[in-house]
Amino acid sequence: MRSLTFAADDPVAHQPPLRDVIAAAGLAATKALGQHFLLDLNLTGKIARQVPDIASTTIIEVGPGPGGLTRALLLAGARKVIAIERDARAVLALQPLVQAAGGRLEVIEGDALRFDYAAVTGPRQIVSNLPYNVGTPLLIGWLEQIEQFRALTLMFQKEVAQRLIAKPRTPDYGRLSVMSQWRCTVKKLSDLPARAFTPPPKIDSSVVQLIPHSAQGGRTWKDMERVVAAAFSQRRKMLRGTLKSLGDAEALCVAAGIPPTARAEELSVADFVRLTQVVCKNAG
Repeated sequence: MRSLTFAADDPVAHQPPLRDVIAAAGLAATKALGQHFLLDLNLTGKIARQVPDIASTTIIEVGPGPGGLTRALLLAGARKVIAIERDARAVLALQPLVQAAGGRLEVIEGDALRFDYAAVTGPRQIVSNLPYNVGTPLLIGWLEQIEQFRALTLMFQKEVAQRLIAKPRTPDYGRLSVMSQWRCTVKKLSDLPARAFTPPPKIDSSVVQLIPHSAQGGRTWKDMERVVAAAFSQRRKMLRGTLKSLGDAEALCVAAGIPPTARAEELSVADFVRLTQVVCKNAG
């Protein structure tokens, strides 16, 4: 892990305490925006040090709030940070940090679900303490266009993180597990207790890193998602029942080398790739 080093005269290192920033801006966390601020600069620094290629990529941060993680990214050597923030109070509160960053920080007021990530030029990656209420929809959108990113380093509710890294035949394994692992190498970096946040959420959080790899089997997102969604539509049912909407379920399974009596939670990502290939061939 890289050590966090910065010039002693770096203006970013001399910003006021985050609690003072919050108080001055009236930036109390808003439940409607899923806000839980991480104010411990030791923790944000640890996250920033685990971001790959930080000096050679543009970092896109969603929901910076008062800017704790933003500061850490800048101090860790980020070449450029683009922060997307819906809360106008936070946008205003971040302006002194924009000035201190000397052109390395851009704050955009807007909705990350509607942001045009392809418009960010050059190599890019996403690093974010995700708002709890939109974390999963954001991730799915990024996975659909994962070839645009070098990496995703994201903080989720712990239960979501468990689903991302889950293996077959475990309770957390499901659609999100398959689709994430199909497009990325996924690993959990750390857990953070609820008390580390302001206000504390009801559940602990985890930092997960997703490194894109080529789609196994060359299928499109739409093809793969359709098969995976059908298979998990009734989790406890056998595939010969759940896959009926895709055709002759038993024949599809046999052609893919999968027992028709298996359940979705028993299939590996490679199994789902083979099954999707057979479904597409059968439909084509």
